[in-house]
Order: sequence, then structure tokens, then C-alpha cells
Amino acid sequence: MADQTALSPALLDYARSVALRDDDLLRELHEMTAQLPGGRAMQIMPEEAQFLALLIRLVGARRVLEIGTFTGYSTLCMARALPADGRIVTCDISDKWPDVGAPFWQRAGVADRIDLRIGDAAETLAELREREGDGAFDLVFVDADKTGYPHYYEQALALVRPGGLVAIDNTLFFGWVADPAVDDPDTVAVRKLNDLLRDDERVDIALLTVADGITLARRRE
Repeated sequence: MADQTALSPALLDYARSVALRDDDLLRELHEMTAQLPGGRAMQIMPEEAQFLALLIRLVGARRVLEIGTFTGYSTLCMARALPADGRIVTCDISDKWPDVGAPFWQRAGVADRIDLRIGDAAETLAELREREGDGAFDLVFVDADKTGYPHYYEQALALVRPGGLVAIDNTLFFGWVADPAVDDPDTVAVRKLNDLLRDDERVDIALLTVADGITLARRRE
């Protein structure tokens, strides 16, 4: 069996030429985000956003939770994948960056499917559990501050329904998780989460070694 294929720039270009289905609106938002401070590092790759949209359709999701909005590129891709009566609740600490994406949500005709919550994510998640109850969401996407990852995962697992999916971005975190010499708080938090996921009998997991690593955790029924 073949080992992992090294993804050269030429091979990535080829993969995008045969599989990526973004359009002018998505490209415009992605390119605009890339010009912002930290934008290139913080936003997800287009193929990952397309993958999230596919996951939404595969699980038949009608209610999605996103922890970490940034400029709303992934929010837009997921909102488009929802049925007309679906809803995505997306959380961010400030409206500074979501305000960049909001006009694109309007132009795409999906703004009515998006419920933006501004504030500390831990407080927002606690409020969602209190008001909407556990198991209220079909899919949760976690892509926020890394030191919060272990806590966000626990809250996400409570909020997703049995059989639902939690998708966690950046679980390879620039490759730093594999370097024992790297011990900054963000890397340590991602390592802690990865260890927790490996041993968590509440979920079925797969860590996809694409982009910066994305782990899928299906809550067992």
C-alpha cells in the first residue's frame, strides 16, 4: 500500500483543478481575507470548506454550530449547504472580522440562515446549553483560540446529538504538535486535545492529515 503522498504545489494545483468547486463570490471573500493581518494563516483552505459542506449534506444537518467565525468564509460555505430552513450559529469574540464576511452572506442569499453570536465563546456555549439543551446540533465545527480547545470540545460534544459530528481544525497545528521542543500554550492545548480524542470512548474518530489537520469525532449513540 502506498504511503502518504507528498503534496507539492503542482499536485495541489492539480487536485484543485479537478475537485475544487468554489465560485467568484467565495474566491473574492477568500482573497480579501488573505490580505488581512494573519488572514492567510487563520482562514481555512477552500477544499476544507468544501469538505465541511459535504459533511453537512452527508449527515443531513439542519442545525450547525461554528466556534470561531473569523471573516465568515467557512460560515458561508456551510450555510450554503444547509436546507432553506437550516441554521448555523457561529460564535466569535468580536464583530470586527465577521463584519467583513456579512455582506457576502447577504449577496449569497443565506444571511437568514446565519445566527452570529458575539462574546466569549465559553459563555456563549454555556448559554446555548442552557437555552437550547444538549444534543441541539447535528454538526459542530471548532476553529477558535487553541488554548480553549479542550473546553470547546467538551461543550461541543454535549451540544451535538448522538450520531452527530464534531469537526476540529488545526489538530496538526503547523506540525508543532510533533516537536517536543515546542511548548507554547497553544501547541500544548492542541496536544492535550489530541490525546483526549485518542482515548475518548464516547466518539469514533479520524484525524485527516490534510491542510493543518482536521479531526472528525462522531458522537456514539
